[in-house]
Amino acid sequence: MNSAEAAPGLVVLVGPMGAGKTSIGRRVAKATGLRFVDTDKAVARAHGPIPSIFAEHGEEQFRAWEQEQVATAIAGGGVISLGGGAVLSAETRRRLGSVPVVLLTVSPEAVAERITGAERPLLNGGEDPLQRWIRILAERRLLYEEVADVRFDTSRVPMSRVAEQIVEWMRGRA
Repeated sequence: MNSAEAAPGLVVLVGPMGAGKTSIGRRVAKATGLRFVDTDKAVARAHGPIPSIFAEHGEEQFRAWEQEQVATAIAGGGVISLGGGAVLSAETRRRLGSVPVVLLTVSPEAVAERITGAERPLLNGGEDPLQRWIRILAERRLLYEEVADVRFDTSRVPMSRVAEQIVEWMRGRA
């Protein structure tokens, strides 16, 4: 856990695919009047759809572009939602050490319906998407925990309530 002191005008959301980072991030931004940045969407705006990036340039290039977008987003402040794999970058983890970070968690049972039919390149292939999600989470869990200041589970709590809890936590840090 990091113990960074940062302005109340910045919070970063991390967690696995399907945890609700984008949905909750938008709600937190609306409630606080801060801008919202989804780094996956920022990469897509700059370089094209993520499935196409993976197909044409590979995951390594996607991760490089993602790292750039994370740095830009953090520098600009606001509510920032990171892609599930952003924590794989040591540079991104270093950056997250100086800002408030919220880890959103979700159970495999709850995420199963959230990831069905979604265009998520890392869940494509022959393996069952839920089993792949579970494996990816196992690989990243310690990285999420390393950067997180606080954790909220989204499995059985409405996204609006989780957003309220995050806003309360942010105000308590101010």
